[in-house]
Amino acid sequence: MNERVLIIEDEVAMIRLLELELAYEGYEVSIASDGIAGADKALNENFDLILLDLNLPGMNGIEVCKRIRMKKQTPIIMLTARDTISDRVRGLDTGADDYVPKPFAIEELLARMRSLQRRLQVKETEEILQAKDLIMNITSHSVSRGGQEIELSQREFKLLHCLLSNKNKLMNREALLNLIWGYSYVGETNVVDVYIRYIRMKVDEGFNDKLIHTIRGSGYILRD
Repeated sequence: MNERVLIIEDEVAMIRLLELELAYEGYEVSIASDGIAGADKALNENFDLILLDLNLPGMNGIEVCKRIRMKKQTPIIMLTARDTISDRVRGLDTGADDYVPKPFAIEELLARMRSLQRRLQVKETEEILQAKDLIMNITSHSVSRGGQEIELSQREFKLLHCLLSNKNKLMNREALLNLIWGYSYVGETNVVDVYIRYIRMKVDEGFNDKLIHTIRGSGYILRD
């Protein structure tokens, strides 16, 4: 079965370009030309990836992304003519997985789509990840330790998932940055350290047995 892509975009020329190029690449394409219709489609149908414009009639892309993330973890690439760092940070913090400024080469977008799908692909055998009494349920998007539920943001969940998937293996900062924020990330260079600190406060604080360890000058490791 072909992978399904939802395009939420209001520019007719852009819709036509994306529809033709993605169909040629073998994707099954669905279109929504405003934010309200896009959010409805995204929540009521199953898609492998969503291309989401930031400036939409009815409901802007940020709000659409928020609504989707309340119920689903479908990969989202945000498309927008606005390319300031604040716009990128806002989109990514809302739950978008990548950000492509317009105008863009279709070859780059396709490469980003393939890269994102590789990064976020979760094998069926990995629906439950565990290290000692820390349990992550991929299906329900939940985390607990010692039987206590832990609330994590979208980015924190992805980072912890990466550490759990590679438990007992050193993960350097650059690898974590590329896997979680993407190769095109523009922002503070210490963002990995900041988010590791957030996760530690939620996962390790109050427990004698610490799971997340810093390897000075190298990166981080989650030890089972």
